Amino acid sequence: MEPSPLELPADTVQRIASELRCHPTDERVALRLDEEDKLRHFREYFYIPKKQDLPPIDLSLVDKEEDAIYFSGNSLGLQPKKVKTYLEEELDKWAKMGAYGHDIGKRPWITGDETILGLMTDIVGANKKEIALMNGLTVNLHLLLLSFFKPTPKRYKILLEAKAFPSDHYAIESQLQLHGLQIEKSMRIIKPREGEETLRMEDIIEVIENEGDSIAVILFSGVHFYTGQLFNIPAITKAGQAKGCFVGFDLAHAVGNVELYLHDWGVDFACWCSYKYLNSGAGGLAGAFVHEKHAYSIKPALVGWFGHELSTRFKMDNKLQLIPGITGFRISNPPILLVCSLQASLEIFTQATMKALRRKSILLTGYLEYMIKQYYSQDRAETKKTAVNIITPSSIEDRGCQLTLTFSVPMKQVFQELQKRGVVCDKREPNGIRVAPVPLYNSFHDIYKFINLLTSALDSAESKN
Repeated sequence: MEPSPLELPADTVQRIASELRCHPTDERVALRLDEEDKLRHFREYFYIPKKQDLPPIDLSLVDKEEDAIYFSGNSLGLQPKKVKTYLEEELDKWAKMGAYGHDIGKRPWITGDETILGLMTDIVGANKKEIALMNGLTVNLHLLLLSFFKPTPKRYKILLEAKAFPSDHYAIESQLQLHGLQIEKSMRIIKPREGEETLRMEDIIEVIENEGDSIAVILFSGVHFYTGQLFNIPAITKAGQAKGCFVGFDLAHAVGNVELYLHDWGVDFACWCSYKYLNSGAGGLAGAFVHEKHAYSIKPALVGWFGHELSTRFKMDNKLQLIPGITGFRISNPPILLVCSLQASLEIFTQATMKALRRKSILLTGYLEYMIKQYYSQDRAETKKTAVNIITPSSIEDRGCQLTLTFSVPMKQVFQELQKRGVVCDKREPNGIRVAPVPLYNSFHDIYKFINLLTSALDSAESKN
């Protein structure tokens, strides 16, 4: 299944079609891709929703016993089957021994978050001392900005991409207000060129080089939530640091989706949620990263007792012995039930490896792109079919698994028709439907079936216009 380094996904699809002596859009191509997928067994590690259990389903249009086409892992990942087992272990321990559970078992409650740190290192490309599992994403972003954003009369701006996720936007606005700065002057937003949906790397670098002396912090997404654009993290980091800026990333849509090497890239700080590609459940335990080079120079602005060295934490003498680096940013004891669900998923990542998952993801999303272009990229004036446009970059280096689609008919109608047919994806204003085939549990046959359901949904939406 895996394409050679020089073989693009479209070439892989066409090669297999040639071997099978069929058209590249034939179902047999999808089935062959699944046969050759060395990661296909990981689908069995997750609960796949049945169409009959989906609230918007129209049972007259589907086989209710079929699995849903779940392409919403970029919003909420599916539940690993081991979650229930791990939760029951801790509930049982709590029931049987109460407070003794703080020190006993596979996940002592005092150090529960630390017991799974090793499972996260390869996913983000960092060492254990550079990672903390705590809080929610935006809480972590605030804690990091309080320490890294120290504006001066000359260096007072925060640089971010246009249409950053609203929570990031609000966080930056409030941080600027906290320092008494004017948002209009201190919040530097890079927008795409006129008529374009995504940012050009040369434009980002140009702004950093021209205005970097006045920028204190650069905060970008790893992958943009709406367009699905994967930003060049090492290049942005290098350019920003060359101008004296701290460079951080919101990795909500990048972690578990693309390969990350935060330590080697020299990223100053980062944060992420775990309920999307990391499958930890709604509101799951978030993560944060501070590079080890800042372990003794950057300290938390707000502290709590779980940032205190464990060896003396329970002396209760009110003499803070702060743990160096990101571990010292922890404020409260870890929520052990959230640790359980995250552990269940991270163990699967350890077995699959990010490198193998990324290789499959490139082919999986490439197959989806190929099928969409085969069916919907013809000249609409000639075919009189609904036009489907992909606004996510076509280059595999510039995207993760998500494709964002726009349509020549009202997006909401298309979305509703997909829901009725058991496709789980999501819509984002102003006019995009986000489709994210996840390599851990999605198959190539899922994509083949999705294309057929999309055709049916578009036909229905067309008839209403």
